[in-house]
Amino acid sequence: MMRPILVLLVARLAGTIGPSTLYAAVSLELLHTASLVHDDVVDESTERRGQLSVNAIYNNKVSVLSGDYLLATSLIYAGRTKNLDIIQVVSRLGQDLADGELLQLSNVSNHSFSEDVYFDVIRKKTAALFAACTHSAALSAGMGVPHADAARLLGEYIGVCFQIKDDIFDYFDSEKIGKPTGNDMMEGKLTLPVLYALNTYGDEQAKSVAIKVKDGLATPDEIGYLIEYAKEKGGIEYAAKVMGEYKQKALNILAELPTSEIRSSLEAYLHYVTDREI
Repeated sequence: MMRPILVLLVARLAGTIGPSTLYAAVSLELLHTASLVHDDVVDESTERRGQLSVNAIYNNKVSVLSGDYLLATSLIYAGRTKNLDIIQVVSRLGQDLADGELLQLSNVSNHSFSEDVYFDVIRKKTAALFAACTHSAALSAGMGVPHADAARLLGEYIGVCFQIKDDIFDYFDSEKIGKPTGNDMMEGKLTLPVLYALNTYGDEQAKSVAIKVKDGLATPDEIGYLIEYAKEKGGIEYAAKVMGEYKQKALNILAELPTSEIRSSLEAYLHYVTDREI
């Protein structure tokens, strides 16, 4: 429940938490869950954080309909906020999540290794959700436009950190994470560590394997080779450095706030995002 927690923490910066804040938190968590159920169908994933996905337990038809039901319920709770600005935030988020998924699918089919496209995808698929949480929290608490904009930016930076950390996980084997090593590459996705290695060192063999990954033709051994290549060329360190830069941007926003327990809690939240093991 990281996202609703973020909604509540940001709203508390302005004082007490009212019904519109709670409804916004529920709406965004439901929309997040709906997107995960649909993503597992699109990606043909059978696990989600170490548990069987809905499509693995039932089938794609049940998964799509379940996701649709969660999405509709999310919009009902957005409406209960009685705040048109929050309803617009939630609606735009639904567009961003779908747009991000389409952008990711189109990127799989091309043979470029663009960091810019990578960041476009994660901003829409992950960072947009965290930004919607902090933005809607600020709106529900009656913060003015400058503070609401700063809150939205804080959420975006947190979301970028969250996704880069998740992508780093994919290069290591751990039962805690709940997905096999190289799962992203099995789905044709190249993430920041390997993109850095490919663009910095230009090894033709590695590029050839990367293209096979994008075409869905790479063997498990080839994926293993590309993972080790990214590690050997400093891809993990580079990704961690970029994540640290976004973390610092978020900390800079928090540093503008008066010292308080809520500010400390938001700082701890940010540290958890970048230091977590699952």
